[in-house]
Order: sequence, then C-alpha cells, then structure tokens
Amino acid sequence: MPKKILALVSEPISADALRSAVGPETANDAEVLVVAPALNTKRRFFLADPDPAIERADAVQEETVERLGEEGIDAAGDTGETDPMLALQDAMVTYDADEIVLFTHAGGKQNWLEEGLVDQAQGAFSVPVRHLVVE
Repeated sequence: MPKKILALVSEPISADALRSAVGPETANDAEVLVVAPALNTKRRFFLADPDPAIERADAVQEETVERLGEEGIDAAGDTGETDPMLALQDAMVTYDADEIVLFTHAGGKQNWLEEGLVDQAQGAFSVPVRHLVVE
C-alpha cells in the first residue's frame, strides 16, 4: 500500500525535492497531498487582504502537483489557510497522512508565519514530520 504524504509547500517543489526529503522509493510509490498555505505579509494580514496570498498559494500548489505528476508521482493539491499550522490541521482532518513533509523558506527569506512551524508540527501530530528548506 502506498505511503500517504502530506507535503506543505511554500514554493513550488520538484519531484527531486520530495525524493530528497523522503527517499526515492517512498516518493515514487507515494500518494501525495500538496498543501500550499496562503502565506501573507504582516501588513496584508493585519489589513485583512488575503487575495494576493491565496492566488500565489493556488499557483504554488498547482505548479507543484504538475511537476510531481510529470515525474510519475501521484499528487493532488489544495490551498491552505494563511497560518501553516491551521493548513496542516485542516488537511489532516480529511487526509490520513502517514508522514508530513514541510518545505519552507530559508531563514532570511522565511515568511513570519513559518517561524517555529517545524517544532509546532512535530509536537502536534503523531506521524513523522520531516523538514526541507527550499530556495
């Protein structure tokens, strides 16, 4: 039975990035749900202007699903809440993932909503949580 992976992405990722995170055999046989949180700037968050963030998240998850599919990985996508933890929690309600992989920005480019995400996710979920920084 294929492993069910929940991939939270802040940028479009390739199949190689997924393989790097979970191993080639696991990635190639996996069923993947790609969730892109609608990461917003602090200013837009406090002004309650989520539209640009939602549009970007839609594009990120669609491009990721397309890239994975082109390389033979079974993937579907969804756009998540602004808060990455809420996006994960919402996805886990309907998707019984065996593993979560967080693809976040590097430290200097990290969105303020990504700060502390890895530790929060590891503490909140009973499945393994992996982390890979994307450029």
